[in-house]
Amino acid sequence: MEPNSEEFYNLIHKVNTLFYEKVFEDEWLRLIFHDVDQEHISNQQTDFIVGAFGGPKRYCGRSPKDAHPHLFIQEDMWELRESYLVEAFKETDLPKELQEKWLAIDNAFKKAILKHSVSECFGRYKTEEIINIPNPKKKAA
Repeated sequence: MEPNSEEFYNLIHKVNTLFYEKVFEDEWLRLIFHDVDQEHISNQQTDFIVGAFGGPKRYCGRSPKDAHPHLFIQEDMWELRESYLVEAFKETDLPKELQEKWLAIDNAFKKAILKHSVSECFGRYKTEEIINIPNPKKKAA
């Protein structure tokens, strides 16, 4: 399946639609996306991933690093997100080689997105608030 084909685009969109359904249903991750339109983010992520696979460059949003500076994203959040993505891969029968490449693309941006401290976060514009939502399943120390 060629990244420039409509079939490829539709498959990637199907994965992203299912993935974001899972994210928006999750008690923790949905709080990160509280003001984001689910269909919009699914379409935007589809354009991004298709372009990263070598298909048409339709994505016109920020780079992953520039899109997430206001989000306090730690390893446990990344792992949860990835688990939903892998579930979506399996439920849509995405071929194994595409799964591996997709995860490699994702992980190439991991270092730029994860934060060790909320002090590393900053708004993309002056009035944007930092989003720091503790994991509800983690007990406070």
